Amino acid sequence: MEGLSDILDELSCGEDEQAEAALSHLAALGSEVVEALCERLFNPEPEVRWWAVRALAEIHDERVPALLTRALSDPDKGVRWCAGLALRTNPSAQAAPTLLNLLSDKDALTRRLAGDALVAIGTQVVPQLLDAMQNSEHITRLEAIRALARIGDERAIPMLFDALDDNSALIEYWASEGLEKMGVGMVFYEPE
Repeated sequence: MEGLSDILDELSCGEDEQAEAALSHLAALGSEVVEALCERLFNPEPEVRWWAVRALAEIHDERVPALLTRALSDPDKGVRWCAGLALRTNPSAQAAPTLLNLLSDKDALTRRLAGDALVAIGTQVVPQLLDAMQNSEHITRLEAIRALARIGDERAIPMLFDALDDNSALIEYWASEGLEKMGVGMVFYEPE
């Protein structure tokens, strides 16, 4: 495609204003540019990979979720964060297994973005989040319960009630928030 090479060069030129303009052009081209952006995901420069992920987030194509999921494993955390944000705004159940694994990442922002992307996927991931609550370390459980609270699926109610007695104030907080969101909590009875 004529001019595509120039637009791709502008995407990673180092000038944010130019890159955003190039991004708009690429988004308008849509599916036609997915292959070219895919190639950029293997570039040795993190900035080139970041902008490729950023551009893919603007394109609605069946190949994009797999590419964004792959970017969650990029060696550069900025690229991983960009992919997490992209999957939060463009949820894909295809990414769920990778996102669930990232709930135990050493980096707090990576964990948070993975949890947010799981919330965006919604009720499909509730069984896996419930499993994470039972079989994981504290940091994973914290992100799992936060996601469960924000999804608000009734299947989580027993787990949320159990978590009210957890040793962690943050886990107790999210359990309470989740129950409140679903309208479950204290029930008051009128005296007879």
